[in-house]
Amino acid sequence: MIPSKMRAARMYDAGAPMVIEDVPVPRPGPLDVLVRVRACGIVPNLGNVLSNWTTWFPQNPLPKLPATFGLDPAGEIAALGSGVSGVSVGQRVYVNPGRVCGSCRACRSGEMTGCVAYTFQGYFGFGPGSQQLFDRYPYGGLSEYIVAPAYALVALPDNVTFEQAARFGYIGTAYSALRKAGARPSSTVLINGASGTLGLGGVISALAMGVTCILGTGRNRDLLEEVKCLAPERIAIHALEDGPISHWARGLTGGEGVDIVIDCLGPGAPGSTLLDAMRAMRRGGRTVNIGAVMEMLPMDVHSMMDASQSFMGSLWFTPGEGEDLARMAGVGTLDLSILRTNRFLLSDVNDVLAGIQNRHGGFSNYVVTP
Repeated sequence: MIPSKMRAARMYDAGAPMVIEDVPVPRPGPLDVLVRVRACGIVPNLGNVLSNWTTWFPQNPLPKLPATFGLDPAGEIAALGSGVSGVSVGQRVYVNPGRVCGSCRACRSGEMTGCVAYTFQGYFGFGPGSQQLFDRYPYGGLSEYIVAPAYALVALPDNVTFEQAARFGYIGTAYSALRKAGARPSSTVLINGASGTLGLGGVISALAMGVTCILGTGRNRDLLEEVKCLAPERIAIHALEDGPISHWARGLTGGEGVDIVIDCLGPGAPGSTLLDAMRAMRRGGRTVNIGAVMEMLPMDVHSMMDASQSFMGSLWFTPGEGEDLARMAGVGTLDLSILRTNRFLLSDVNDVLAGIQNRHGGFSNYVVTP
């Protein structure tokens, strides 16, 4: 039985505490599904982001307030739109929050993240067309039910919990970057920020893809040791206080350098650390930025041209790449058992956003269970 009302966390002003309210359960459109949310991932700095977003990134719109946020939901299909096929009520799914207009040139070419109105349901958008998508899909994962387009669903195998699936967003972001960079078993991949939420997703994705040489950097030596223990024969680690990343990485590769750099450093990280990692690239090497360092970077583009090196950004991941994660996790090549899940009730959401204590780097997995 689907109730007429549900509980949802609503934010009325940027940075203000969320209010738990009873709101109508949304109804799916013809090509949508209604999902009963069982877990929604919480990024450790989400509260800080929501408080400062309009100052930091005014070009990326938030939904009109009051709004219900929540980026990474997983749950069960509760109802189907009249035109939906291929999925069934009761099916366990992760909901990729990327929303598209469906009609722009990028959408017609199948390039979802290139949509001119690309929008994260339950978070923020990237253009003036985002509010229309917010209006169509108004609830994020911090609610008991959400409506989402059927194209966003990722079917979950029985051995993947809802709480583990609620981490797919940040694992998938790293996985997509590795795919764009052409990672394969023979690649040497440097994960800059390997012990953080994004970086650890990069490490376990690279392991699942068969990469045999992974170099991980970070500030916390103890956390890096835990990362190395995931596959000691395939992972080498370097604490930033021990010297330049580029010298260390070139020393391990006989002076040649690495094939791929995946930079997972957050917006507040110094650009110098990213530039240092880029200097570890071999000829023909590729750097993919997914952490969003905000500092402007003085790149030596002439030397990069001479060495046929490249730098690119990579935004999120597609539902198809989410299916890859689910299948790899289903057969055990993507090991989600390393995540240490901490569960919170929807009523505790403000305590979670105020600051998560005793965080254990990327190993900690924080979820709200509406």
